Formats: sequence, structure tokens, C-alpha cells
Amino acid sequence: MTMPRHVPPAEAVAEISSGQRVFIGSGAAEPESLVQALTARARELRDVNLLHILTLGSAPYAAPEHAASFRHTAFFIGPNVRQAVQDGRADFVPIFLSEIPALFERRMTPDWALVQLSPPDRHGWCTVGVSADVVIGALRHAQRVVAEINPRMPRTHGDTVIHLSRLHATVQVERELPELKPEPIDEASAAIGRHVAGMVDDGDCLQLGIGTIPNAVLRELRGHHHLGLHTEMMSDGVVELARCGALDCSRKSYRPGKAICSFVMGTRRLYDFVDDNPFVNLLGSDFVNDPAIIARNDNLVAVNSALQIDLTGQVNADSVGVRPYSGIGGQVDFIRGAARSRGGKPIIALPSTARGGEVSRIVPTLLEGAGVVTSRGDVRFVVTEYGVADLYAKGTRQRARALLEIAHPKFRPDLERRALELKLL
Repeated sequence: MTMPRHVPPAEAVAEISSGQRVFIGSGAAEPESLVQALTARARELRDVNLLHILTLGSAPYAAPEHAASFRHTAFFIGPNVRQAVQDGRADFVPIFLSEIPALFERRMTPDWALVQLSPPDRHGWCTVGVSADVVIGALRHAQRVVAEINPRMPRTHGDTVIHLSRLHATVQVERELPELKPEPIDEASAAIGRHVAGMVDDGDCLQLGIGTIPNAVLRELRGHHHLGLHTEMMSDGVVELARCGALDCSRKSYRPGKAICSFVMGTRRLYDFVDDNPFVNLLGSDFVNDPAIIARNDNLVAVNSALQIDLTGQVNADSVGVRPYSGIGGQVDFIRGAARSRGGKPIIALPSTARGGEVSRIVPTLLEGAGVVTSRGDVRFVVTEYGVADLYAKGTRQRARALLEIAHPKFRPDLERRALELKLL
């Protein structure tokens, strides 16, 4: 059994060549020292294709001066690469999160995977720590794997292990993981949290994403009992629910007793909670986000957000007009999975306004060029701070009326006028 070489970062990435495809580890598990070392080779490299979803690192490869050296492909756009994508120096691939691992097997097999792992156990097994998501798929199919080994990376349970013998080289690092601290919950998010929590019954299974609205929902659920979890992202709010006894996964119809997720992103308190915790299982997004798997959880309440929604129910969640902003992610996976779940509730939750109240997020028509992430055929419940609109099995006239009722009051007259012009009322 061949063991990896333990080398400095520069040596670990020295064999990467021009024109090759390189996967970069996700979220809080981005291998910063390897990324920095690879970027330092920019002058000698051309057309290296970097593959990634959301990462919390600084993404130095996205700088304009490195455009000829690195052409990165984002399956989900974070703030660190957004400008490069919008400027056309990087590519955005609209794709469901559940389908990305299959790309690594069939269409975009990485020559290299750069990842960050927890230290090996006495048998030589490391774990992917806080990010299984698409990392597991990349590790299975990459030609070569180079890993940072970080003792600050939690050792996690689920489908997370990789043996040292699979690694081409390792780099020893010791640094804290980047943290995503919860933002203060504003009044609109708090109201949305109360509306959504009112739709959740004891024993329901939850999927929640990132941001103030999910945090507000989680805060409002502390008085519930026997909640379950099957979600792509686990955040700090889940720790609170578990510790107060509201979330124990005891009534889940699928994988009872286990909180299922594909990545963990939050504060050190959250990372410590998942460290060697068999209650939490991390698995790849091809499993966690598979709508058929999601649907095996009865009473699955999926809460996702949007940038805009039009009066027929079309949801834009990934662009501002023609400008790419984020990505499809797991929204459609979970909306469809929750719709197929017995007793499930697919929910789109969003503030009624944006830009400090200057514009309505509920609009007559989406901005020109805006991406329709979730079709109107998939949308069932829409929640703003002004209430809940049930669009399921409703005609376009009924949908427009229901959405007008949860729009911000100051925009309702103009929305109604435009709805009449569009023959929606």
C-alpha cells in the first residue's frame, strides 16, 4: 500500500500542468495553502480549468491578471468569484447540485482534486470533514488527489472517509476553518420565520439553507418537538434546536435518529458540534439532494429563498437580470423532493422588498434575462413577511391575486395595474 508524500504546498501542486482540470474543495474546507501555491505558479501555467461550488476562501486565481492562467468553472457562484463570472473571465454552469458528482464521472473528470481533510485515524482513514457535497464525487473520480491535513478540521460521520493510500501528496497545516457568522435577524425575516414555523408540525423533517430567513425559522422552532433534518446545509441554528431537544430525528421515516446533510457551514461552535458526532451524517449531494431520496422523508418541509418571483409563480434565484449572481444549488432538488414527500411542504420564502425597500421582489414579470430556477409548475407555498400564498393547483388569476396579498402594501397598486394589463386578473 503506497503512502502519500508529505511535502510543502508548492511541491504538492508542482506537477499540475497547463490545460488540466483541477477541482477545489468546497465551503469551509477549501484548501487555502494549496490554492495559494497553485496561484503562485500563474506565470508558468495556461488554461488550467478550476472546478468548484461555493468556497469561503479568497479565490486569488479569480484576479483579472490571472485570466490567461486560470479559467474557472463555478457550479455555484460565491462573492469571491462573482465579479470574474460577471466580467466573463469565468464560466457559470447552471446545474442541480444533485447532478454535479455525475459530471466528475462522465463529463468533467478532474485531473487533480485539491481538498482539506481531517487527520487520519490509526487505520489511515481521513474524512472530508465539513464538506461532503460534491467533494466525495470529485475524490472518487479525480486522477490524483492532493490534501491538506488539518487537525482543526472536524472528523465527521457518514460517507466521508478517504484512505491515505488514495492521496498523491499531503500538506500539513493547522489553521482555524473560516467561519460564517449568523447575521442579525431583521424584522421582515423574523415575521417570515414566524409564518414558516406556523406551517411546521411536531415530528416534521426540515430542509433549510443559508441566511437570515433560515436562521429566523430555526429560532421560531425551539418550542417544537421531535423534528428531523435532511438538508444540504447544516447551520448554527441546528445546534440550538438539537441542544434544546426540539430536534432529535426520532420520528423520521427515513434514516431515523440521524441528522442528514451534505455540508456544514457556520461558526466554530457548529464545527465542534459535528466533530465525531454520530448523530450527524454527511453524505454526497448526489444522495442528499436526490429528489427521490428526499421524498422518502415523510412531512419534509423545504424552505428556500429567491431574488424575485413573478405573478405567475416563476422563481428567479440565481441572477440579477442577465448578471449571474449565485446558482441553482439545491433549491429545485428539495422543492421537488418535498412535493413528492407524503405530507411535504415546498416553501419559497423571501422578503417582499429589496434595496432597502425601494423595489418589490414580487414582480409582474422577471427582469429581462433573469434565470427561472424554479418553474411555476414546481412552486406551491410562497411566504413573505405579509403572509403565506398557496399557489398549488391554482390558475394564473388566482396565483396573481394570492401573491398580491403578500406583496409589500406600497407596491400592490402598481402590481395590480400591471396584472390587469397582462390579463392576469
